[in-house]
Amino acid sequence: MIDNPAVFDLRTAMALAASAVEDALNQLLPKTDKPEGRLFEAMRAGTLNGGKRLRPFLLVHAARLFNVQESCALRAAAALECVHSYSLVHDDLPAMDNADLRRGRPTVHKVYNEATAILAGDALLTLAFEILADPATHEAPNVRCELVTALAKAAGGAGMVGGQMLDLVAETTELDIGAITRLQRLKTGELIACAAESGAILGRASVQHRQALRAYAHDLGLAFQITDDLLDVEGTEAEAGKPVRRDAEAGKATFVTILGPERAREQAGILSRQAVAHLNVFEGRAAPLQAVAQFVVERRS
Repeated sequence: MIDNPAVFDLRTAMALAASAVEDALNQLLPKTDKPEGRLFEAMRAGTLNGGKRLRPFLLVHAARLFNVQESCALRAAAALECVHSYSLVHDDLPAMDNADLRRGRPTVHKVYNEATAILAGDALLTLAFEILADPATHEAPNVRCELVTALAKAAGGAGMVGGQMLDLVAETTELDIGAITRLQRLKTGELIACAAESGAILGRASVQHRQALRAYAHDLGLAFQITDDLLDVEGTEAEAGKPVRRDAEAGKATFVTILGPERAREQAGILSRQAVAHLNVFEGRAAPLQAVAQFVVERRS
């Protein structure tokens, strides 16, 4: 898929991007010795806890296609990761997934209590928009407004939160493959699409380029989720860094339960190839994004 894979090392590139966004988050996340300091500790614990940093990687490398200043891309990537981290802190709560582990570590509510975890998630969500609205993210107010709008749509009722609601519905209602696809496009896909499109927004890209990146990311997001479903069935807790087989225990329909493992794996491959095809408009300049499309279907965590 990649024009010249020998000249691109995805593992190193992902590690560098993860380190850079970790540094940005460390600078942007508040610290204080005041009485509310426990809240800020919980925010940092829920965010500075490793992970692949896939969404920041997509944003940074999409932005590089348009020669965006790296510091601006990293701020936008940090904002996106604040939203993603807030969603994980809330998803792990007893009222939702009731998870004890996240990335191999105790979840925020286990360390700080449920009320603090709720507040930490709330604070991370609002911090994301504070970061995007700051002139340091981009000199042009209209670009900052577009970034805020894109993230708000991707994270809200018509995106990630709406998808999470459908996920709760799936515990008591049998969903068909179309409904599951829509659920995952909202819950997982919209934030991934926002990552790629935000790079284009920062670069004031053409409509054609923005649409290509969004289409790429939508196919990538579905491939990512199908692989996640496969890992939930076939993986181990040590590999995943979180509990596995929870969907089966909850009686939820997934891509794997409907399609079976082999057909699900085949569908993930098809989506990965479709994602790469959307990048043809960049004429070989999108090797990092091509490599990620392969990575999401081959990963074991």
